[in-house]
Amino acid sequence: MSNSASNQNFSRRNVLLAGVGGAGIAAVSGALAGARADAEEQAAPASADRSPVKQSVNTILTRDGVEIYYKDWGPKDGPVVILSHGWPLSSDSWEAQALHLANNGFRVITHDRRGHGRSSQPWHGNDMDHYADDLADLIEVLYLNAVSLFGFSTGGGEISRYIGRHGTSRVARAGLIAAVPPLMLKTAANPGGLPIEVFDGIRAASIADRSQLYKDIASGPFFGFNRPGAKPSQGMIDSFWLQGMMAGHKNTYDSIKAFSETDFTEDLKKFDIPTLIVHGDDDQIVPIDAAARASKALVPHATLKVYAGGPHGITDTHKQQLNDDMLAFLKG
Repeated sequence: MSNSASNQNFSRRNVLLAGVGGAGIAAVSGALAGARADAEEQAAPASADRSPVKQSVNTILTRDGVEIYYKDWGPKDGPVVILSHGWPLSSDSWEAQALHLANNGFRVITHDRRGHGRSSQPWHGNDMDHYADDLADLIEVLYLNAVSLFGFSTGGGEISRYIGRHGTSRVARAGLIAAVPPLMLKTAANPGGLPIEVFDGIRAASIADRSQLYKDIASGPFFGFNRPGAKPSQGMIDSFWLQGMMAGHKNTYDSIKAFSETDFTEDLKKFDIPTLIVHGDDDQIVPIDAAARASKALVPHATLKVYAGGPHGITDTHKQQLNDDMLAFLKG
């Protein structure tokens, strides 16, 4: 059958079902995708809330038309783990944990947040509500249930807002790893937070020379390489810089406000599943008292693990310890 004939019979429901099949949608040509888009625009007003569709074996299209890239590692019938990354990184920042968990029988899904990594770079929607809804679309499209959600740094905010907006009906466990909740910004109600000038400084540095900013963060406080006796890894620095530069300038700029000024207090109160909180006590990016310890107070049933001397980037600097702790938590 020719592509043109296929186009006539390819309804919206067919597209969704083909997407779930993975290999089927991979075979669909660019002409077919264009015809589908034209048909959808004719069938519904442009303002209509479109359901997300699977576009290929490693991307989805969200309900507001943003393409999200994801990796799907490990046995497809294994317990599902989703890992949400930090700013300004991508899913690559989780590779040590993803490989470890996949090798131990888990199906591990890591995605590039909108505007980051290999996902598209929308001008609007670079905020926690959209991040959480993108995650919801990913879970829906892949038909995932009993998911264990782990979020590192900004990713901890993403999974917290997901639970706040979408609940825990599809969530089995949660993990906050050096995560930003409940609130990074210093306010009258949050005196332990960081002053707005800190984040204004990051914004200014991003505008002036974001490439140098990422090098400075990675070679200094992120991995603790600015501490006496530290042995910097050029590989870690280069990887951080590369991931950051893959992200969109506008997206990472907007995300500074998203991760620093979003209050996740009410979201954390909805955590009714087993929760693991891990944080280094020498975190110079997200100080432990206003983050992990404050989150523990809001999620009293959570387990808090403090890594002595641990910097912010513990997914790399303490990867074996974190790998073991995450695996033990998932099997517990």
